[in-house]
Amino acid sequence: MINHPARPSAQPGHDGPADPPSRPPGPPVGAVRAGGAIRIPLRPRAARLLVLLAAFVCAACGLVYELELVALGGYLLGDSVTQTSVVLSVMVFAMGVGSLLAKGLTRRPATSFALVECALALTGGLSVLGLYAGWAWLDHHRAAMAALVATTFLIGLLIGAEIPLLMTLIQRIRREHAGRAAADLFAADYVGALIGGLAFPFLLLPAVGQATGALLTGAVNALAGAAVVLWLFRAEPPRRARPLLWTGCGLVLAVLALAAACTGLIERAARQALYGGQIRFAAQSRYQEIVLVGGPPAAGPAPDGAAARVPEQRPAPPLELYLDGRLAVCGADEYREHEALVRPAMAAALAVRVLVLGGDGLALREVLRHPGVGSVQVVELDPELTDLARRDPALAALGGYPYRDPRVRVTGADPLDWLRSTGPQFDVIVSDLDGSAHGGKYRSREFLGLAARRLAPGGRIAVRTGPVGPQLWSAEAGLAAAGLRTVPYQGADGPAGCGQRVERPAFVLAGQERPQLALAADAPAPRSLTVDALRGSAARLAAARPPGPTAPHSLVD
Repeated sequence: MINHPARPSAQPGHDGPADPPSRPPGPPVGAVRAGGAIRIPLRPRAARLLVLLAAFVCAACGLVYELELVALGGYLLGDSVTQTSVVLSVMVFAMGVGSLLAKGLTRRPATSFALVECALALTGGLSVLGLYAGWAWLDHHRAAMAALVATTFLIGLLIGAEIPLLMTLIQRIRREHAGRAAADLFAADYVGALIGGLAFPFLLLPAVGQATGALLTGAVNALAGAAVVLWLFRAEPPRRARPLLWTGCGLVLAVLALAAACTGLIERAARQALYGGQIRFAAQSRYQEIVLVGGPPAAGPAPDGAAARVPEQRPAPPLELYLDGRLAVCGADEYREHEALVRPAMAAALAVRVLVLGGDGLALREVLRHPGVGSVQVVELDPELTDLARRDPALAALGGYPYRDPRVRVTGADPLDWLRSTGPQFDVIVSDLDGSAHGGKYRSREFLGLAARRLAPGGRIAVRTGPVGPQLWSAEAGLAAAGLRTVPYQGADGPAGCGQRVERPAFVLAGQERPQLALAADAPAPRSLTVDALRGSAARLAAARPPGPTAPHSLVD
């Protein structure tokens, strides 16, 4: 008997053999298998667009946080190049760490994303207010630097966790090719970063300032990130966890709202601790923080039916102007600096057309003391500063109300950009700009060369350089590279009028011919200068000049 191998029996109703059992279809090549289906209240296409919108908004908020920290580091700690490098490098490193840590959160991506966004909204929203208050009260550079780095790392850590979680959410909606999903997600992320980067300097900073802008950004972050995802993927969290998540999101918004309501009080208390005295004016302009402290109190009208009360006769504290936390003007002794800056330059034989770079009005006061001046062009980057010099009674009086003079014309522009444009030449150019600000661009070879191009034949240029040191010699080298002959000098020394001992600044006077240090005979005698003292300081600085050539500072150094 021949045994035949057994064959599968045919199903009833079929003549031939049955087909082999089919395998379930696998995902297409390059697709990512979803972790599990989640019921969502929208069609997949609409749900996917909503997740991409959340990515767009979160990216915009993340870049605003980053720019807030960069700006705050430059304002509070100085040396903007170093602070920018530290913030950006720490932020990018922390984002990488956050992306790695997010791999452990993809089991419940919607819940994890909601928690990440709540933490990011709270940390980023309170970052500016917290760092500013800590800097004002701690008064310790290393502590402020450590707090800035720690805050940057934490924000970067949370931002880095966003993309892996968003990618998982997109794949939970609909399985698709990983490359296409990543392209859409990164496109939304980058466009959102563009919007955030433009909104910070052109909308948030001038409209509401840094602290309130960060709080508003945190609220948008919490609403767009956590609330949208919690609504779209509300079936993912366990039933008991859903009220807790919504409550947490609501508490974050409540904390941000409370901080926004107290922002003014916190900023005033921090400024009081930092600057002391009577704060006359405080504002964050588009370019810098401006704080004016001290001076005589503004006299207000007496109430109806009441006699005017004679104020108690106490010496008023000196007027102090701070720009980005640095003392720019001390009203008790500023005349020594501005007389030294302006008076030797105005001793030229012809000083009719004058250009003043810098708009606090104090160098302009010294220029207008000379009766031969026919016109003065003032160029100031920050219009908020020139407006303050006009309307504040104490600062306007300290400058002798210079902006009321019909010979004065004011232009709001970056002095470097303004010098690049075509325009008239001037008999005297006075640069009353901080040589250490903005990476030293106002003492750079490019800036000084453009200023020399605007100098009329026989004209003079005077430049503030800061204390005797590398800044002085690099500024002198920049003027020499422009073809001018230079004389470094210093003004009169004296007691510190604002309680801070500041090293006496140095100046450089330059012209096509070597200028002689002198004072104009037709102007009122200065309070602090004599010709002998000027020439004596020039001789001392000439003896202290470093041996060998000094390289001028460049914008690309």
